[in-house]
Amino acid sequence: MKPHLEDLVQTPIPTRHGGFILHYYSNNIDDKEHIALVKGNVAGRENIPVRIHSECFTGDVLGSRRCDCGEQLEMALHMISESQAGILIYLRQEGRGIGLLKKLQAYNLQDEGLDTVDANIHLGHLADEREYNIAALMLESLQVKSIQLITNNPKKIDALTKLGITVNKRIPIEVVAHQHNLGYLKTKAKKMAHMLFEGKK
Repeated sequence: MKPHLEDLVQTPIPTRHGGFILHYYSNNIDDKEHIALVKGNVAGRENIPVRIHSECFTGDVLGSRRCDCGEQLEMALHMISESQAGILIYLRQEGRGIGLLKKLQAYNLQDEGLDTVDANIHLGHLADEREYNIAALMLESLQVKSIQLITNNPKKIDALTKLGITVNKRIPIEVVAHQHNLGYLKTKAKKMAHMLFEGKK
């Protein structure tokens, strides 16, 4: 079956970061509800700032400090609001693709001493099971020519490049480390090659 994605609904969404157009997508790949918040005219444009953000209920909605997800979401929306045009793609792949139940189970394993990577592996999953083919299709649907990706994850850049997206620049998005997220951030840097703590001891 050929991958198919459709931009079903577009509606204005006023936010504390300014006005966006929310695009609701349907697809035949995973049948999940993925969305894009778009500021300005992005069609046919080069070097559009883009954040591809994977769903994190605990961080994005509840404000959990165990991760940096909620803070990154707010920072990315602020960055995009400061630009003439930009896109935030919100992918429904909770817990780096393992789902909310397994993510919460992984939290308990982390409290017993495992790090975020080893906890996922202990539960029978990969360290990161996220995919970006739907994000690439969404960018194609929005007719973006090239992007500047807001990320600390070089593997995300590689994945999008292999999917045919031109990534001209990486825009860092590093939150302040504190007692609740420091171990999590260090594990992402050490085991997942995230570009964090650069230039810091």
